[in-house]
Amino acid sequence: MKSLSTIVCLATITACHIGCSPTRRPIPPERSLAQPPVDEPAGDAEAVETEAAPPAIEGKNHLGTASSPYLLQHKDNPVHWYQWGPEAFAAARERDVPVLLSVGYSTCHWCHVMAHESFEDEEVAAYINAHFVAIKVDREERPDIDGLYMDVVQRLTGRGGWPMTVVMTPAQEPFFGGTYFPARDGDRGASKGFITILGELTAAWTTDRANVLARAESLSRAQAEASRPRPGGAMPGAEAIGQTVAAIARGHDSEWGGFGDGTKFPRPATLRLLLQYYRRAQDPTSLAMVVNTLDHMANGGIRDHIGGGFHRYTTDRRWRVPHFEKMLYDQAQLVMAYLDASQATDAPRFAAVADDTLRYVAKEMVADGGAFFSATDADSLDPQGEHVEGWFFTWTPDELQSILVVDDARVAAEWFDVNPYGDLDGRNILRTERTRETVATALGITTAALDARLEAIRPVLYAARAKRTPPHLDDKILTAWNGLMISAFARGSAILKSPSHLTVAERAASFILSTLVDAQGRLLRTYRKGVAGDIGYLDDHAFLIGGLLDLFEATSEPKWLKSAIALQERLDQGFWDTENGGYFLTSKDHETLLSREKPTYDGAVPSGNSVAIMNLLRLSVLTTNDAFRERAYKALGAFAMEITRRGAGSPAMVSALDFATDDALEVFIVAADADADRKGAQALEDAFHATWLPNRAFAAVSSESEGASLTPLVPGLRDKAAQKGMSTAYVCERGACQAPTSDPATLKRQLGRVKALTTEPKPSP
Repeated sequence: MKSLSTIVCLATITACHIGCSPTRRPIPPERSLAQPPVDEPAGDAEAVETEAAPPAIEGKNHLGTASSPYLLQHKDNPVHWYQWGPEAFAAARERDVPVLLSVGYSTCHWCHVMAHESFEDEEVAAYINAHFVAIKVDREERPDIDGLYMDVVQRLTGRGGWPMTVVMTPAQEPFFGGTYFPARDGDRGASKGFITILGELTAAWTTDRANVLARAESLSRAQAEASRPRPGGAMPGAEAIGQTVAAIARGHDSEWGGFGDGTKFPRPATLRLLLQYYRRAQDPTSLAMVVNTLDHMANGGIRDHIGGGFHRYTTDRRWRVPHFEKMLYDQAQLVMAYLDASQATDAPRFAAVADDTLRYVAKEMVADGGAFFSATDADSLDPQGEHVEGWFFTWTPDELQSILVVDDARVAAEWFDVNPYGDLDGRNILRTERTRETVATALGITTAALDARLEAIRPVLYAARAKRTPPHLDDKILTAWNGLMISAFARGSAILKSPSHLTVAERAASFILSTLVDAQGRLLRTYRKGVAGDIGYLDDHAFLIGGLLDLFEATSEPKWLKSAIALQERLDQGFWDTENGGYFLTSKDHETLLSREKPTYDGAVPSGNSVAIMNLLRLSVLTTNDAFRERAYKALGAFAMEITRRGAGSPAMVSALDFATDDALEVFIVAADADADRKGAQALEDAFHATWLPNRAFAAVSSESEGASLTPLVPGLRDKAAQKGMSTAYVCERGACQAPTSDPATLKRQLGRVKALTTEPKPSP
């Protein structure tokens, strides 16, 4: 029998080469979406002694009462799944068997693959039921469990992703981990299949228990030590920003945009940091990296050119072949990145992409109450009823010709690069990589005629596509992701001058604040079909606070700022590390796990700490309460090592550092009573929203009396009045204001003042 360490080493060859929306060290599928890559060719696996037909045991699948769409996808599996909780671990102790933990989410392609190959397979399920207690966890509902054991998997294998597979003792101490495993030896070219690995683990548990327990204890101790809060230090200086940008720039793909030379992920936090650095350091290279990336994404296959929005990532460096799931958090963050770029460059094309994405979300991702759904799947049903990744989004020339008149079919094929060969089994992923001028010339028409034809063609294709079976919708509502989307709609409403976007943001915020707060006033994390879930985590509070601050800046409605301050107080009370600074992922009211994480990594979504620090800085400027600023500085000091040594992994936190080292502005606009049509006030607001000014607080009030009523919340509005009967703007810094102005051009000049960034490292003492 192999030792446990040998099993782990060999299993690592099979595991972790794929995963949906991978974490920290991304390792998604390669170009072929049907076959995952392997490190070695298939071969005859070494035989292990496991019973061919494990004895049947009494039991049942316990997922039928779950609210999670992901768990409900597995409720009919022959595996006797439990939900995470005391019942499962008590059963493991009673039976004296290890726990098999499987973590994923409902729109994860490779989670579906492993479910079909292993968890729906009677033989595999029987083996699991006989030798393990099996637990299913939705990573989106329980980020604490997912984060803890993903760290373990990465410690064991050097990488991670979903589905995540962990085997642990009944005391929740892990001793084996990986991601996706093919069911049997030789499947997908793997030398070892899941059932073989489970057999080896069972043998180790049965005959080498002492070694298994020692390994579990060692891994748990290492995890606890790695998560132990470190004493905080001084807040890093501005030189850390330049160092981080230099590290990011080394990975930039100058030809196709993005970062790295393989799989491409949108990472909006990185792009937004580069834009902030461009502003402070006047560095054109940083701006060029952002423009290059956003243009290639907007034109590539990662964007849905018919329905709007963006897919999760692409499996190639040219942004052409996406992993087709659509996540709410990607839409929110990319909208904000494109809005930032539209302000920094004055390029209408970036604003157009942001607007198109917001319209997609408003049309397809809004629940009846106004909140936002979480995601749509990568897989969809083809006409034969088979689950095929991306079928819903892809096209053939014949399909275009059957839907459109001849001339329009030719225009669509030329513009979207649809050809008989296709990208995936003869089907084409739409993209718009050629310029309007090039395509118009090829068609023998003007660019204006091309634009008119495309405007007519897109809704026809959208209507035709809507007749296909759509991908699965994950209809649960997550507070954290809703917070991000509220920010996007609120900022979009102001920058794009769209009242309808503001309405969407306000409805979502009202729903969350009225429905996802319990009787004790605690924010809750999830909601689905009338049932709210467990209490919220750090990111639920931080992301929603950020959304409420953006909504306040878009409306100057005091209720949004009051709610943000109240949530910040709860966050400080329940999550703050009073000794070292920074916020824990979990509150004092959450379940106690092996360790208590303090997240700093900004991956697919920014860490809760990154957003929380930015919120504190914004609140400090808006309210002039230095307690917020001091807490932000202490948090930045707590994470000084992450910022100075691994800043490229925490770009949103480095953006917060940029705010902290800048002279953030307080900008107020007071409409005059005589400005009945608000043209003067609107011109000033338009000038403000057209300016790339990330480090600021803003309020626009419709009258002096409204400004006076807001003064208790926003002291900077005190004594701000319309001058000479004209709507007036004030640009201030720590209470000291420049000359009031009613001229939009003058306001633009005042806003354009920039505190230069110190890019040189501090000299050693």
